[in-house]
Amino acid sequence: MKKQYPITTRALSRALSRALSTTSTSTSTSQQSTFPLKHVTKHNFDSALSELRRHVAAADFVAIDLEMSGVTSAPWRESFEFDRSDVRYLKVKDSAEKFAVVQFGVCPFRWDSSKLSFIAHPHNFYVFPRQEVPIDGPSYEFLWQTTSIEFLAKYHLNLGQENEALRRLSMAYEDGLSDTWCKLKEVRDIPLNRMADVLFTERIKNRFSEWRDGLLRDRNGGFQLQWNSNDSKQQFQTVFFKMRPALSLTGFTSHQFRLIHLVINKHFKDLSYVHVNGDNFCSQQLVVYTESKDDKDLLMKEVKDENCRVAEMKIQTAIGFRHVIDLLSSEQKLIVGHNCFLDIAHVYSKFVGPLPSTAEEFVSSVNKYFPHIVDTKILLNSNYVLQQRMKKSRTSLSSAFALLCPQIAISSKSTGLAFQQCVQVEVQVDDLRSSNWNSGAKHEAGYDAFMTGCIFAQACSHLGIDFKLHSPSENLAHNEKLSKNINHLYLSWNNGDIIDLSTGNKVAESLGTNYLKKKFSNILFENIVLIWGFPSKIKAREIRECISKVFGLTSLTSVYHLDETAVFVQFSKAEFVSDFLVLKETLEKSDGPISVLHPLAKLLEGGNTRAANYETYKEICSSPISKVLFSDQAEAVGINWKTKVVEPKIAVERQEHVSFGKENAVNNSTKSAEMSEQGKVHNVKKDMLRDNYKIIDSLYAAGVNQIRTNNL
Repeated sequence: MKKQYPITTRALSRALSRALSTTSTSTSTSQQSTFPLKHVTKHNFDSALSELRRHVAAADFVAIDLEMSGVTSAPWRESFEFDRSDVRYLKVKDSAEKFAVVQFGVCPFRWDSSKLSFIAHPHNFYVFPRQEVPIDGPSYEFLWQTTSIEFLAKYHLNLGQENEALRRLSMAYEDGLSDTWCKLKEVRDIPLNRMADVLFTERIKNRFSEWRDGLLRDRNGGFQLQWNSNDSKQQFQTVFFKMRPALSLTGFTSHQFRLIHLVINKHFKDLSYVHVNGDNFCSQQLVVYTESKDDKDLLMKEVKDENCRVAEMKIQTAIGFRHVIDLLSSEQKLIVGHNCFLDIAHVYSKFVGPLPSTAEEFVSSVNKYFPHIVDTKILLNSNYVLQQRMKKSRTSLSSAFALLCPQIAISSKSTGLAFQQCVQVEVQVDDLRSSNWNSGAKHEAGYDAFMTGCIFAQACSHLGIDFKLHSPSENLAHNEKLSKNINHLYLSWNNGDIIDLSTGNKVAESLGTNYLKKKFSNILFENIVLIWGFPSKIKAREIRECISKVFGLTSLTSVYHLDETAVFVQFSKAEFVSDFLVLKETLEKSDGPISVLHPLAKLLEGGNTRAANYETYKEICSSPISKVLFSDQAEAVGINWKTKVVEPKIAVERQEHVSFGKENAVNNSTKSAEMSEQGKVHNVKKDMLRDNYKIIDSLYAAGVNQIRTNNL
């Protein structure tokens, strides 16, 4: 089925209606499975969190799983085998920033030595995005992928649950809110350029003078002042604030409040303008009378303390589900996921702060919050024993669960496994413990987290970890039979790239995805040219033919489509990259008939064909913009040149890249060597252009002869 990408508001409305009606129909015709699962919304969150704290503290490991509103914002942002590690991270970053988490599954597993089984506590948290705090500022926006809506609806995710969803304030946003709400607002001087502002400030000054003079004449208070220009609305009212007489101000614009603040600061030493944050996210503007400078300082301190107290209360309410993330981080339990690099990126983006711009920064920061993570997909692909148990089957979550845990996945049709001994798992929700149930709802985050934990427990058993000898004080993350796989995650499953979160280094894998590495081992990024904007009728085969006629039949190793508007072309030699780019630029500058007869004319037809080296691809991927077509993306990013020429390399030294930081490293040479190299480059370019003009001349001559022959 063709994948669909983020949709407009109207299309989203139609898709949601269709998905919701599908969900309603499905649940009415077939009763949901009876797998015991703790569903958590804002109504039962506090009690569920209290229980979860006890379960996590006693757990041997905690499995997690996330359900998102989508994965890729455009076809060209899919994971390709031509994606370098740093580019792959940029695509994961884009996905985590643009899409939302709608469910978060958390399932602590504790070994019960008396029962000789694990006790699992599956929780399904609804974290549909909401406005975290009702304050000024842009609302949270995210994308829905239509295929994700239909997929989640198919598996009975209640898309109408957003009103029950939990808040989830991130750590970075929390720090910013605390500073904003606790700090007393300073007002800068505003030039009174408009006559309306001049008249307003004069009237306000007179009103405050009249009110203060009235206080001094009558210390008993109770004096009220109406705004004469608006009799229906009382904008001034005398009240008491912190045991001091004050004027409560209502019905003014934010600009007028700033003007009032300026008037008080400039003309009244015994009056103070204060902004007080209320308990229900409402604020109050007051002008307070003070007896002396000391009394004024005391008042401002009291206001600041009160604002900080209210801010802390609001923040704790707004944090919501992030309390769960803080719990997992503080307990430092072993976190178990399945192919979970994107999940971890979402956790960081939604609950910690903005994702770093590079993979090195990301893995370093993640490791501080979650020092022990294991990926069950890594386990299944890196151990010969587990590969034999899986019988080289697919390592998707549901497949692995059915094959490794048949006694748990009793609804699975997989039978005939060669092994009998399986790790036993019981499920406990509230006070109900069960070892018999129907299969749960796949792709519901809580149940998927449960499946992930069961796979991990079974994998540990096959690796030789005997839980009967397991001590509650033993940390599984430090078990020597697991240590080589701890903190190893697939950065890209497509080409088998593995990243070590504890070091930032890429890791070589001995088993599992070796076939992927063999398949893509000949990808040389310095040999790649990115071409886009060519005529839509041209296919990869025709592009190969055009270029091969100029550079030779063996000059290309592959041509790969990113989408219908862009291709990767990999040359057999790195110097062909600059040769091609220079030739393209030369042909585009030529207005004569020679360029029409050239083999590349078909590729350059229309005058919109762009070309550059691999680094331009990385630049385009790093943009937060996401257009559906790559050619539109490049234009939106601001690339308006046709060809980005790079200097040809005389010699290319291939290095094994052991870390992301080294992946794009280029050795610096001395100044004299650079001058010598530039001379060589100039000569190479001259030779290359001369050779290509020979080709053009011969083609032109052949074309003229053909014309003469046709006229005879």
